[in-house]
Order: sequence, then C-alpha cells, then structure tokens
Amino acid sequence: MSVTVADIEAARRTIAGQVLRTPMLPAPKLSALTGAEVHVKYENLQVTNSFKDRGALNKLASLDAGARERGVIAMSAGNHAQAVAYHAARLSIPATIVMPVTTPFVKVEATEAHGAEIVLEGESVAEAQVRAETIARERGLTFVHPYDDPLVIAGQGTIALEMLEDVPDLDTLVVPIGGGGLIAGNAIAARARKPQIEIIGAEAALYPSFWNALRGEHRPLGGATLAEGIAVKNVGALTLPIVRALVSDIILVDEVHLERAVNAYLTLQKTMAEGAGAAGLAAMLAEPGKFRGRTVGLVLCGGNIDPRILASIMVRELEREDRIVSFRLTIPDRPGVLGQIATRLGELGANILEVEHRRLFLDVPAKGVKLDVTVETRDAMHGEEVFQALEAEGYQPAWIDTATTME
Repeated sequence: MSVTVADIEAARRTIAGQVLRTPMLPAPKLSALTGAEVHVKYENLQVTNSFKDRGALNKLASLDAGARERGVIAMSAGNHAQAVAYHAARLSIPATIVMPVTTPFVKVEATEAHGAEIVLEGESVAEAQVRAETIARERGLTFVHPYDDPLVIAGQGTIALEMLEDVPDLDTLVVPIGGGGLIAGNAIAARARKPQIEIIGAEAALYPSFWNALRGEHRPLGGATLAEGIAVKNVGALTLPIVRALVSDIILVDEVHLERAVNAYLTLQKTMAEGAGAAGLAAMLAEPGKFRGRTVGLVLCGGNIDPRILASIMVRELEREDRIVSFRLTIPDRPGVLGQIATRLGELGANILEVEHRRLFLDVPAKGVKLDVTVETRDAMHGEEVFQALEAEGYQPAWIDTATTME
C-alpha cells in the first residue's frame, strides 16, 4: 500500500486543531427509511463544508519554505478547490485553482472568496487537470492532486479513525467514490482498526470509472450528474490498488436516487448534502436489501449545493410523492367559473400552485376552455379524492404528468 495506517495517524496529528472533528450521530429517521441502523459523519460541517479540508491541509503542511513561496495549484470541481484555497490562505501560500466550466457557480464563488486565482477550463475534471499540469510546469508550482497523492489520501483517512472511535459497532461503511482518495484512505484506516468491517463505494452511474476499472468493463462515462463532485473519468493510480484490495463492492447510483438522498438529508436530518455528499445514502436507497439489519456509517462528505438546484430537487420529490399533482379540466368559458373551481379546491383542502387557460385546443367547443390546474395535496390518496370530486361535478378532469411537463 502507498499509504499506511501510520501515515493516517500522522496526518491526524498534523491537522489536529485546524480541522473540525465532525460529529458522528445516529440517524433514526434514515434508519427507518433504509431498514439499517444508520450513523452519519457530518463532514459538511467543515469550514469549507466538505471533507477535503483534511487532505488538502495535510499536503500543504508538508511543503518546505521554497515550495510555499512559489505557490500551489490544484484542479477541482469545487470542494478540493475550496479546501486548498482556504488552507493556502491560512498558511500564506499563493494558490491557483483550475475548475471545469461546468462547476456550479456557488463553488466557484466560494473558492474565489478565499483569495485563490481561478482558471475555468474544460468540461470535466480530466480536462481541467491537463491545464493545471501545464500551469504547474510553467510556473514551478506544487501540484495538489485531489485524490492521487499519499498525503491527501492519508488526510482523508482520518475520518474513519474518528467514526470507529465514536461508533465501534459499525460493520459497514458506505463511502462516495470518484477518484478514490476518500474511500482509499478510509478503507485503510477502517480495516486496520476493524479488519472485518465491510467498505462499500457509492459511485455515480453516469461516471462508472471504478466500476469499469475493477470489472474490466467499458460502460460509457459522461452526462450531467447531480454528483459532480465524484464525476471523475480517470481513477487514481494510487487509489485503484487500495480499492481493489480493501473495498468489497461498488454500487452505481442513478440521478433519481441521488435526488431522493439529497432530499432525505434535508427533510429528515435537516442538513445540507450535495449530490456527491449524499451518494452513500443514495446507494442504500438503491439497494436496501444489502444493508438491512446492518450497522452502517455514512460519510456525508459535502454540503456545497446550489440553492436553485436544491429547490428544484425538493419540488421534484413532492411530485414523485404525488404531493404536487396537475389536472386538465374542461369548463365553460364564462365569468365566475374559475372562481367557483378555486373555491371548490379550497374546500377540498388543495392548495393551488398554478393555473393556465388553454382556449385554442381543437377538441374544446368555441365557448369552452381547457384549464390546467396544479395543486399541492397531502398525499396520493388526497389527490385522488380531489380528482373524483372534480369529476363528479362535471369538469371532466384528466391527470397531467407534472414530472414530464416540468422537465
């Protein structure tokens, strides 16, 4: 192994007092949702709201005076960028960060706020890396890799040491996996402390890099994923053998389960999780039978999510749960009818969200109109009750698939 548990223990001493020892708390609501006994490690509470503080600081602390004076460079979709920028500023080290042009603005803005020079380049982290390596050579900067560096891996591994100290009974860790730095460090630490513990990776289905590398497959990589923090096309040369030796399984999580997991963290745990940060929970939602009855530790590894995306996820989950439903009604086009329908919906306990008249449909009489109504209901049964009431009153309601029309 390129990294040992002794390296991880040394990293822990290095970062002590400069990185938060985040809480590891039981999550009864997530336990009820998944059928497992779930405990969450809240790495979203770090100063930069992700676990990346640990590895970045461990690497920066190792630099000699000359390297610190010349400065450092990193490529990142956001969290590693913020961590390097923040701790470089603390240590008076000039930092340049190359970020893909697809990086959420909230992450670009946060990184720039720490005083780093930002370069936007490429559609992916891989393309950003090419530019970062070129700049590093031209300026003599130290490259701080987000995952394929022994000191970074060791820094991330400090998480598992804390998790097992707080909850010694854990029998499973579910860890998001992109380039592999987080899962590699934590697999080394966890297996050293508890050899029988099972380590499972949660990887975005659109970027099955480790899945392909471990299984010799060639599934396509690419697409817009909520988990951009683990949307990596190239696995680490250092992390791959560690993952192959110590990680028992990789679960691919699709966008629906990522959205459900982000929403569950917000609505059930009252905490912010970005797509990558919620990937471990998404894996449990995707394959609940694999975890039922087990004592599971989840690493909520990041909470840097665009508020607009978060708002969209919450609305979409309401649609999936049939708590936002739409009907198309056929009504006479005369004064007062719309008011009558609004009053009736209020009596039925439905909250009107949107109303749209459609007069040009050819299947409507000249003196008629189609009325699309979107309402908030308590649940699917309540929506059905509203539908039946409108039908009984002659409005000829038809269901509209809101998920399809809104997307």
